[in-house]
Amino acid sequence: MTHAIIGAGNIGSAVARRFVAAGLPVAVAAGRGPAAVAPLAEELGPLVTAAEVHDALAADIVILAVPFEAVRGVVDQVPDWGGRIVVDATNAIDYQTFSPADLGGRPSSDLVADWAVNARVVKSFGSTWARVLARDPEVGGGRRVLFVSGDHQDANAEVASLIEALGFAAIDLGRSDAGGLLQQFGGPLTTLSLISQPIGGATPAEMDVVDR
Repeated sequence: MTHAIIGAGNIGSAVARRFVAAGLPVAVAAGRGPAAVAPLAEELGPLVTAAEVHDALAADIVILAVPFEAVRGVVDQVPDWGGRIVVDATNAIDYQTFSPADLGGRPSSDLVADWAVNARVVKSFGSTWARVLARDPEVGGGRRVLFVSGDHQDANAEVASLIEALGFAAIDLGRSDAGGLLQQFGGPLTTLSLISQPIGGATPAEMDVVDR
């Protein structure tokens, strides 16, 4: 299984750091070419490959960490995704008002699925702050939660397994038209940093931990 991140900004860099911490190789690409990713690759070491976007788009699981308005131009470079997984870590934002973009009531990942022909699109990694995402996911004896949602249950499960391998606790919110709206920008789960505690493994003091 190969993994790639498109975008080397705050979210893309944060996810790359978690891959390295988990000992997993990942390709990272940016629109400005491998040279734009080289400083991050040099910092994080040999598990990170600075790749061309074209090459990164060939991975089994592609994580989109680009501005939402750039998504279509990225995924259109692949005429047919052939059932490969696209993880939507983007946020559809009206930057003039810093409010959710008007998508006609549709989940943002549904638009990604329209553009990425025959991809299995899963929403994840974009609901919390990048600075939180970059931290050690183990907190107070528990693990920081990341959500997944999408219309392909098998793809949700694959991304959830990746999230667990990165050290997080995955919660599957179900289909895009329900779970996607909950975790996309402006949804009730946006910016929350929840900690999953093992059953019977948390003390009363640990249960009071608030992670921001």
